Amino acid sequence: MEILVEVFLPLSLAIIMLSLGIGLTPSDFRRVVERGWAFGIGALCQLILIPLFAYVIVLTFGFTGAIAAGVMLLSFCPGGVTTNVMARLANGDVALSVSLTALISLLSIITVPVLVGWAVTRFMGADVPEFSVTEIAIAMFLITTLPVSIGMLIRYLAPGFADRAEPKLFVLAGVLFVVIVLAAIATNWDLFVANFTALGPALAVLSITTMLAGLTIAGVFGLTWAEQKTVAVEVGLQNGTLGITLAPIIAGVATGIPEIGLPAAIYSVIMYLTGIPIVLWLRSRRRES
Repeated sequence: MEILVEVFLPLSLAIIMLSLGIGLTPSDFRRVVERGWAFGIGALCQLILIPLFAYVIVLTFGFTGAIAAGVMLLSFCPGGVTTNVMARLANGDVALSVSLTALISLLSIITVPVLVGWAVTRFMGADVPEFSVTEIAIAMFLITTLPVSIGMLIRYLAPGFADRAEPKLFVLAGVLFVVIVLAAIATNWDLFVANFTALGPALAVLSITTMLAGLTIAGVFGLTWAEQKTVAVEVGLQNGTLGITLAPIIAGVATGIPEIGLPAAIYSVIMYLTGIPIVLWLRSRRRES
């Protein structure tokens, strides 16, 4: 079990982020400048809207302690490679989705450690674990920023190899995502069962409301229908894998997934139950509105 927490989980997430990086090109980042308005709306929704909604849900459902901190931890995590797939399924702007996922993932090395420090102090009080914001930042760099950068370097140095490797890495990333979620649930099965009835509805509300809010805000600010759908997906589907991976580092445990990681584990299941129907509904609405 110690190998699972200390080695397999971080390595798996690193491979998932590598699969993101190997598909990136300089044009993805130039697109941020060329379409700064759409990117800015999506980025602000991810950085501000999701934590705000999560905070309201924590207070509304009466969560406290590690569970409350875990919901907030989830809200601080950027979107993952899943959002790129969902954006494509919704007939959204995939290029914008990739740009948002990549840039917010790179920025999270700064935002996540700082916000996690606030959340655990705010909700865990005297039970707050001893952890270092710097340690979390280093972990974020090693399991997100560095793999993305390596993937981009591979794409730059060997584009042919990157083209061949990308679909295989994408499949591997999907398999690893499922393994991580199942492992997180299995290692804390009793806690999972005890908290699912309370956390499940709350996290479903978080996913649905953030998707619809992202869609609405993007529409209010004049984004195209494809861009609106992309912002909805990027805002409504978080990288639960990152939350699961960071939880043991925050809690300082090496055996199993701690309680603070349960919201991310449950959300990783819930988001498909809530997200896919909305994505299919968005796909069916072809008019610009």
